[in-house]
Amino acid sequence: MTAAIPVEVPTPGARPRRLRRSPAIRALVQETRLDPAMFVAPLFVRPGRGIREPIGSLPGHARLSPDEAVREAERLAGLGVGGIILFGLPESKDEAGSGAWIEDGIVQQALRALRKRDLPLVLIADTCLCEYTSHGHCGPLRGDGSVANDEALDHLAAAAVAQARAGADIVAPSAMMDGQVAAIRASLDGHGFEDTAIMAYAAKTASAFYGPFREAADSAPATGDRRGYQMDPANGREALREMALDVAEGADILLVKPALSQLDHIAAARARFDVPIAAYQVSGEYAMLAAAAERGWIDGRRATLEAVTGIVRAGAGIVISYAAADLATWLREDR
Repeated sequence: MTAAIPVEVPTPGARPRRLRRSPAIRALVQETRLDPAMFVAPLFVRPGRGIREPIGSLPGHARLSPDEAVREAERLAGLGVGGIILFGLPESKDEAGSGAWIEDGIVQQALRALRKRDLPLVLIADTCLCEYTSHGHCGPLRGDGSVANDEALDHLAAAAVAQARAGADIVAPSAMMDGQVAAIRASLDGHGFEDTAIMAYAAKTASAFYGPFREAADSAPATGDRRGYQMDPANGREALREMALDVAEGADILLVKPALSQLDHIAAARARFDVPIAAYQVSGEYAMLAAAAERGWIDGRRATLEAVTGIVRAGAGIVISYAAADLATWLREDR
C-alpha cells in the first residue's frame, strides 16, 4: 500500500464560526427573532357555561364555553400572546349558516364577554359559514351541490358586521369566495365599522392538514369537498393573484394557510405586498409535531420553535398557531 503524500491544507479565508462561538454571540447576530406578541391563538367556543371539552386530535386544546374562553384569554394575555381568533360551534345549524350572523351567535357571545374584560389582546373572528351550515360548506348550495358564490357574499358580509358589532377588532374571511373582501369591506363601512380591519385568508389551499380542525369545529363537509373554492396546493402564481385581488378589495392583512407547505407563498407575499403578512400553522401541522413529541421521536419544544422560526423567516409577521401559549412560555424561559 502506497502511503498518502502529505498535502498542505489551506487555511480558511473566511471563518463564519466566529459568530457561533458562544450563546451570547449567537443571540447577538440572530437574524430572525420570535416574540409572543406576534402569535395568535385559536379558540373554539361552544354554548354553555363552565365547559372545557377536550379535543382528542389537538392535545392541550378544548371546546370552551364563553366564560371559559375568557379564562383562557386571560391566561394568554398574561403570557404576552398578541391575539386570539375565535371559531364557533353553534347550538344548531341550518342550510344558510345563520348562526354566523345572528345577534346571539356563539362567537358574538364570546366577543362581548371578552370585550368586557378589556384584555391586551387583539380579538379576531373567523368569518366563514362552514361551522354553521348543516352541509358543512362555506356558503349556500345550488341544486347541483356547488356553492353559490354571490349569495354567500351576502351571508359573509352579515356575519362580519355582527362580529364587528360584538367587538371584533379584525374579521377574517376564510371562505375563499370570489369578491368576499370587497363585500365585507363595503358592508362594514356602510354600518359604521370603518375601523374594523380585514385579515383575508388570501392563499388558502384545499389541504390535507385540516383534519384535526374539522373535528374540533365539527365542520367537515357532509358531501363532496372544498376543492371548488379552496386553492390547488400546486398553484403558486394563482396564490399571488388571489392576494393581489384581496389587497385591491381592501384587505388590511394577508393570510397564507397552511404555513409550512406554503413557505414560498409567504416569501413571495412579503416581497410583493406592503401589508402585514400572516401565516396559519394549521391543526395538522401542530398535531404532527405533538404526536411525534409524545412518542419521543423529536424534541417537541425545539421542533416547534424551529418550524415557527422558519415561518417567520419566510416573511410572516403574524403567526396563528395552536402552540401560541407554549411558544410564549418557552420564549420567556429562554430570555
